[in-house]
Amino acid sequence: MITVYLSHGLESGPGALKVQALKGIAEQFENCEPVVMDYRGLKEPQERLEHLLAVIDERNDTLANCVLAGSSLGGWLSAAVSAQEPVLGCFLLAPALGLPDYPQTSITLQAQHTHIIHGWRDDVVPPGPVIEHARCQRLSLRMIDDDHRLQNSLDTILSDFERFLELCLQ
Repeated sequence: MITVYLSHGLESGPGALKVQALKGIAEQFENCEPVVMDYRGLKEPQERLEHLLAVIDERNDTLANCVLAGSSLGGWLSAAVSAQEPVLGCFLLAPALGLPDYPQTSITLQAQHTHIIHGWRDDVVPPGPVIEHARCQRLSLRMIDDDHRLQNSLDTILSDFERFLELCLQ
C-alpha cells in the first residue's frame, strides 16, 4: 500500500480541479490511498511544509512508501519533503523551484521516481530554473505548451499520473 499526498498551490484549495482529478486517478488503484492536503490559512511555504510533515508523521507513513504530488507551491512542498528523506515518488506540476523568495531553492530530490510537467508559457514559475533542475538531476520532465495553471493539459497530466503510479507500484 502506498499513500499519495496531494498538495494544492498557494491560491488554490483541496477542492481544486487538478488535485481532485489526481485523487480520482489514485483511487482507481486498490494499493493507493490518496490524502488531499488542506493548506488554507497557511501562507508561508515553511508553515505548509511543517503541516505536511506533521500529517505524514501523524499517519505513521513511511516516506519510502509515499508518493508526493503537487502543483506550484504544492510541487515545491513535495520536492522539499523528498529533499529531507527519500520518498517513493514525486509528481510535480509547475513546481515552484528556483524562486528567490522560497527557502531551499536548490532542492535535491530524493525520490525513486520523479516526473515534472511544466508549461512553456508559465509566467509565475519561469521554466528555465525548473528545466535546469531537471537537467542537473536527470529527472523526467515534460514541457508542454501551456501556462502556469496547466488548464489546457489536464488529459496529459492525468495519463502521465496514471503511468507514474503504475511505475511506483511495480
